[in-house]
Amino acid sequence: MSDNTADMNELMASRLDFVSNHVANYIASGGVEGHIVDFTDIGGYPFSPTLLLRTVGRKSGETRITPVNYGLIDGGVAIIASKGGSDSHPAWYLNLQGHETVDFQIATQAYRAIWRELEGDERKDVWSYMERVYKPFRDYQLGTSRQIPLIFLQPDVAIPVFTA
Repeated sequence: MSDNTADMNELMASRLDFVSNHVANYIASGGVEGHIVDFTDIGGYPFSPTLLLRTVGRKSGETRITPVNYGLIDGGVAIIASKGGSDSHPAWYLNLQGHETVDFQIATQAYRAIWRELEGDERKDVWSYMERVYKPFRDYQLGTSRQIPLIFLQPDVAIPVFTA
């Protein structure tokens, strides 16, 4: 194994640990902690807003909670299914398929939302905004041949915050 492969495996393992610890802390604190994250180590900002997205596994049927960067747009929430610029969609995006609604939590408030994928000029405008929210999104899109999905969440009803 080359040094570069070993370094990438170590980086990926540390990011997975970071994500699982981030979700656990966000949930355990009721959203008081974990909403704002320092992503400068991966090219983001020191004050990056993250929400928790709760989906149901399309194969397993198990509940999945994923932290996702977001932006507030026209009374709703925009999220990007980037998977770090991978050539495949993230599981949470695939889990949305076949469901009209999804649950999300921002800080200490949670909602059930109607979701839709943005297209055309609306997608272009919101994508531009999201690149300013989280700088790496631009490079993620440039690094893959797939069009990275841009999702709009329209909050419908308030729900209890997520629990473990």
